[in-house]
Amino acid sequence: MNGIQRIDSNPRLSRVVVHNGVAWLSGIVAADCTQDIREQTRQVLQRLEELLAEVGSDKSRLLSAQIWMKDMPGDFSAMNEQWSAWFASGETPARATAQVCFDAADIRLELIVTAAV
Repeated sequence: MNGIQRIDSNPRLSRVVVHNGVAWLSGIVAADCTQDIREQTRQVLQRLEELLAEVGSDKSRLLSAQIWMKDMPGDFSAMNEQWSAWFASGETPARATAQVCFDAADIRLELIVTAAV
C-alpha cells in the first residue's frame, strides 16, 4: 500500500490515517464523559476496537499507546485494571502515560495509538 488512506476526516483532523501497513489513530475519548474512569476507559477501549476493525487490525497489533489522564494520582490504578484486563498476555504495546489538562472538565482519559494493519 503506497497511498495514504484517511478515515473520518474533517478540516482539523482524520480519525485514522493508514500508510505502509501502519495506522495512526487520533485521540479517543469516552462518548459519555460523565462516567467514572473505569467506564470511560471501557468506552475508549471499545471505540478503539471498532476503529481498528475498520482498518483491518485489532488490539493484538497495537505498536504504541499514549494515555493522557486528567487525574493520575486518583485514576491511574483503576484505569490500569481495565487496560491490563483488556489485553491477552504478551500483547501489550509500548506505552507512555501523562497527566494533562483537558478542554472539557468531564474528560478523564484520552488514548492515542499506532497499530500495524
